[in-house]
Amino acid sequence: APPDQSLPTFSSVVVLISVGSVVVTLQTQLLGGHVSFFQALCVLGYCIAPLDIAALISCFVQLIYVRVPVCLLCLAWCVWASMKFFEGTKVAANRVLLAVYPLFLFYFILAWMILIQ
Repeated sequence: APPDQSLPTFSSVVVLISVGSVVVTLQTQLLGGHVSFFQALCVLGYCIAPLDIAALISCFVQLIYVRVPVCLLCLAWCVWASMKFFEGTKVAANRVLLAVYPLFLFYFILAWMILIQ
């Protein structure tokens, strides 16, 4: 981002990650998952790590033909890692898609922000 937009960009990313993690965590608890609120926030934060790798790669590689597959791979990695965690929360089998859909949207928005940078 240009220097005059760096603070608003950083603030919007921090707010997006914070609010998104809280919403996904609360939804998991409302779906009957047995998980601590702060534990879920921490795990969702760790599951963002592949998208951090994609952001780092996209800083150095400007070719869209490289950035798109990297972002898609890292998006899949994030969703897979989060699903593995939420399998242990004992969300009912018929509600797993209800828990995974917001996770996918959360990580997709972050991946989209990486692609359009």
